[in-house]
Amino acid sequence: MAAMVSPVLWCALLCCLYSVALGGKEHNFVVVPASSFEPEAACSTSVTSELPNRASVPLAHRHGPCVPSGASGKPSLAERLRRDRARANYIIRKASARTKTLSAGDASVPTFLGDSVDSLEYVVTLGIGTPPVQQTVLIDTGSDLSWVQCAPCNSAQCYPQKDPLFDPSKSSTFAPIPCSTDACKALSADSYDNGCTNATDGGASLCGYAIEYGNHAVTTGVYSTETLTLNAGVSVSNFSFGCGSNQHGPYDKFDGLLGLGGAPESLVSQTSSVYGGTFSYCLPPTSGSAGFLTLGAPSNSTADFLFTPMRHLSPELATFYVVTLTGISVGGTALDIPPAVFSKGMIIDSGTVITGLPKTAYAALRTAFQSAMSQYPLLPPSENGLDTCYNFTGNSSVTVPKVALTFSGGTTVDLSVPSGVLVEGCLAFRGESSDGSSGIIGNVNQRTLELLYDSGRGSVGFRSGAC
Repeated sequence: MAAMVSPVLWCALLCCLYSVALGGKEHNFVVVPASSFEPEAACSTSVTSELPNRASVPLAHRHGPCVPSGASGKPSLAERLRRDRARANYIIRKASARTKTLSAGDASVPTFLGDSVDSLEYVVTLGIGTPPVQQTVLIDTGSDLSWVQCAPCNSAQCYPQKDPLFDPSKSSTFAPIPCSTDACKALSADSYDNGCTNATDGGASLCGYAIEYGNHAVTTGVYSTETLTLNAGVSVSNFSFGCGSNQHGPYDKFDGLLGLGGAPESLVSQTSSVYGGTFSYCLPPTSGSAGFLTLGAPSNSTADFLFTPMRHLSPELATFYVVTLTGISVGGTALDIPPAVFSKGMIIDSGTVITGLPKTAYAALRTAFQSAMSQYPLLPPSENGLDTCYNFTGNSSVTVPKVALTFSGGTTVDLSVPSGVLVEGCLAFRGESSDGSSGIIGNVNQRTLELLYDSGRGSVGFRSGAC
């Protein structure tokens, strides 16, 4: 006769099985306090470590309390997403126009250079000139040519900024670039040239630059070289940048822009002889915390990174860094998305807020995410373009499913929860109009990850929990 199992043993066994099952479920969900979705009033800074062969500077949200010159008024979510949509549309149009074969009579090309500068969200503080003058500039992996506003510049020519204007006449290392140089001629290939300007002293004509962004903001001036100070011990000599003498459009008090794209004019390309064309950054989880921007690869080990191949859309689009997404999972369950949906690649962009997915992929993600969050009231779709937003009023905590992205090579990256999945209670993804164009991985999904762009190896690395 079979041995009898005592009620106590049965209870212990069932409790054990229940705990294992529950633990498996909980492993794919994260319980976060409802206060996680509220803005922070104070800055909780992180320290960037000094590593051999690398140069690091603190990075912060432009509308948060960690900006040295103080935060400016933060636009509403609807306004931020309106600007973001304009930027994303421009990038996708640019990518599509340069990578397709134009047929006879087809003149569909981007109208504007650059992208919507006022949608950019993260800044670093650098020194420019000798002695160095502090400048707080936007970082942008979707732009190449860096610039700051230069004195003399009156209110009709420049917009108000919080730091003092950079005055080239007070720097011992400033030098305008002559119009006849190869450096000036190279601006034409990347559509940054603006002809020649007359020198004030009657000497050789100078190299003019011009950028018009997708939101009609314009900066023009003289292409120049200067010493760029990244931190107390690291500087870049003869850094080529735009000394802006005429800026107009919807600018918002930042001092300029630092281009981190892949074209020759970018900081990354200009320092490639020292740092190998490699850089990384970590975008902080909230506007009240700090991250970092670093030039150079880790000299000790990259064992903590997960890598996927990097590619470019075409030689004419060296600016953008592209990876291949192969799958998405929600709450530990892989979504049924045909790999061909992602064939056009995903542009990783520090300046775009919301990730834009091919239509089919987003539909699958939205269905799975809404199912996993069904215990919370779903708000009606709003004019901000996001259709999966929640009302967490009355909840002391919120249970959010993990979302993971899988890239070519089998690399799977868990997004930070909630900061890398939700923005102000909304799923930080949107669907594009079709499956036939490149997508964009926005900066919300990148939060707390160190993204290592290694052009030499042709790869992008991801390190979790870096800031």
